[in-house]
Amino acid sequence: MSNLSHIDAKFILSLFDDPKMLTIHLLDIFIVAYAIYRFIKALAGTKIMSLVQGVLLFIIVRFIAEWIGLTTITYLMNQVITYGVIAGVVIFAPEIRTGLEKFGRSTQVFRPKELMSGEERLVDAIVKSVAYMSPRKIGALIAIEQTQTLQEYISTGIPLHADVSNQLLINIFIPNTPLHDGAVIISGEKVVSACSYLPLSESMSISKEFGTRHRAAIGLSENSDAITIVVSEETGGISVTRKGEFLHDLSKSDFEKVLRSYLITEVGSRNVWYKKWWRGK
Repeated sequence: MSNLSHIDAKFILSLFDDPKMLTIHLLDIFIVAYAIYRFIKALAGTKIMSLVQGVLLFIIVRFIAEWIGLTTITYLMNQVITYGVIAGVVIFAPEIRTGLEKFGRSTQVFRPKELMSGEERLVDAIVKSVAYMSPRKIGALIAIEQTQTLQEYISTGIPLHADVSNQLLINIFIPNTPLHDGAVIISGEKVVSACSYLPLSESMSISKEFGTRHRAAIGLSENSDAITIVVSEETGGISVTRKGEFLHDLSKSDFEKVLRSYLITEVGSRNVWYKKWWRGK
């Protein structure tokens, strides 16, 4: 035990003898820690996070079984881990694809103007379409995909894969047209489907004044991290749901502020940090 402590102390002292190697080791640790932090933050609130937690617990149990000497259990767990990776990739292929797409978009941090322009166009199109539909009491239901895939709901609608524009959104929700019933789902900068069906919330705390559109918006927020926008057909009221949070009867200015806070603030803060660093401020 004393020999081991002597070796550890000697190793630590050797690091300080070479400042260059110490810097490299610290940089290495920082990069790995930051990568793990970003990975966990990206998975937070998704279905994959539950899987990751289960896998970590499984690995801990496996090491305990090996330490105790439970050979059969250790062998079986090794087999599950070996083939479980392949099964996980197959089962969570849509979530992995979405995550890789978001990671690819995040590399555009060195081109902040282009990244901001896409988000700005999306907000502008939705705000203009809602500003048109609200006073005319044209009912609308718009879901914006975030980190969790909405593929199971996209598949229930009619595929469009069209560029987002206020004219398109308004035209879809005009009453008595083929696509006006159901939800529009937006992924990235595309309207991927119209007339899609969303899960209705079964919560008994929802006021009776809210209809099917509002229940569908709340239901989706209970099952994913999507942002959902509702324009009431009865009152023209504007509502937004996200992660179980329900904001209703918003003014046009408040609605725009909320939408920008959800879609643009995080991107903007990264750009500001980057610009400050680049300019040495």
